[in-house]
Amino acid sequence: MSVETIEKRSTVRKHAPRYRVLLHNDDFNSMEYVVKTLMETVTSLTQPQAVNIMMEAHTSGLALVITCAQEH
Repeated sequence: MSVETIEKRSTVRKHAPRYRVLLHNDDFNSMEYVVKTLMETVTSLTQPQAVNIMMEAHTSGLALVITCAQEH
Protein backbone atom coordinates (compact mmCIF):
# COMPACT_ATOMS: atom_id res chain seq x y z
CA MET A 1 0.00 0.00 0.00
CA SER A 2 1.47 3.35 -0.99
CA VAL A 3 0.78 6.68 0.61
CA GLU A 4 0.32 9.54 -1.76
CA THR A 5 1.21 13.04 -0.78
CA ILE A 6 -1.29 15.57 -1.90
CA GLU A 7 0.38 18.86 -2.63
CA LYS A 8 -1.64 21.72 -1.30
CA ARG A 9 -1.41 24.69 -3.58
CA SER A 10 -1.82 28.00 -1.96
CA THR A 11 -3.88 30.45 -3.87
CA VAL A 12 -2.92 34.04 -3.49
CA ARG A 13 -5.76 36.35 -4.19
CA LYS A 14 -4.75 39.56 -5.86
CA HIS A 15 -6.75 42.60 -4.91
CA ALA A 16 -8.11 44.61 -7.78
CA PRO A 17 -6.40 47.96 -8.09
CA ARG A 18 -8.30 50.84 -6.54
CA TYR A 19 -9.15 53.89 -8.62
CA ARG A 20 -9.81 57.39 -7.36
CA VAL A 21 -12.60 59.19 -9.19
CA LEU A 22 -11.88 62.90 -9.13
CA LEU A 23 -14.15 65.84 -9.91
CA HIS A 24 -12.54 68.90 -11.46
CA ASN A 25 -14.16 72.30 -11.27
CA ASP A 26 -15.30 73.88 -14.52
CA ASP A 27 -17.13 77.01 -15.62
CA PHE A 28 -19.61 75.21 -17.88
CA ASN A 29 -21.85 73.01 -15.69
CA SER A 30 -24.20 74.42 -13.08
CA MET A 31 -23.86 73.38 -9.45
CA GLU A 32 -27.32 71.79 -9.55
CA TYR A 33 -26.40 69.74 -12.61
CA VAL A 34 -23.17 68.49 -10.99
CA VAL A 35 -24.99 67.43 -7.81
CA LYS A 36 -27.70 65.66 -9.84
CA THR A 37 -25.12 63.90 -12.02
CA LEU A 38 -23.04 62.80 -9.01
CA MET A 39 -26.12 61.24 -7.40
CA GLU A 40 -27.13 59.48 -10.63
CA THR A 41 -23.62 58.17 -11.27
CA VAL A 42 -22.67 57.15 -7.73
CA THR A 43 -25.94 55.81 -6.37
CA SER A 44 -24.60 55.44 -2.83
CA LEU A 45 -24.18 59.22 -2.47
CA THR A 46 -26.79 61.21 -0.59
CA GLN A 47 -27.68 64.72 -1.67
CA PRO A 48 -25.69 66.35 1.17
CA GLN A 49 -22.63 64.25 0.25
CA ALA A 50 -22.95 65.21 -3.42
CA VAL A 51 -23.29 68.88 -2.47
CA ASN A 52 -20.17 68.66 -0.28
CA ILE A 53 -18.17 67.05 -3.12
CA MET A 54 -19.38 69.69 -5.57
CA MET A 55 -18.52 72.51 -3.17
CA GLU A 56 -15.04 71.11 -2.53
CA ALA A 57 -14.38 71.01 -6.29
CA HIS A 58 -15.87 74.50 -6.65
CA THR A 59 -13.68 76.04 -3.94
CA SER A 60 -10.43 74.10 -4.32
CA GLY A 61 -10.62 73.04 -7.97
CA LEU A 62 -10.60 69.29 -7.29
CA ALA A 63 -12.56 66.82 -5.15
CA LEU A 64 -12.43 63.08 -4.50
CA VAL A 65 -15.77 61.52 -5.44
CA ILE A 66 -15.14 57.83 -4.66
CA THR A 67 -12.38 55.23 -4.47
CA CYS A 68 -13.39 51.93 -6.06
CA ALA A 69 -12.33 48.99 -8.19
CA GLN A 70 -12.55 49.47 -11.93
CA GLU A 71 -15.72 48.04 -13.45
CA HIS A 72 -15.44 45.10 -15.82
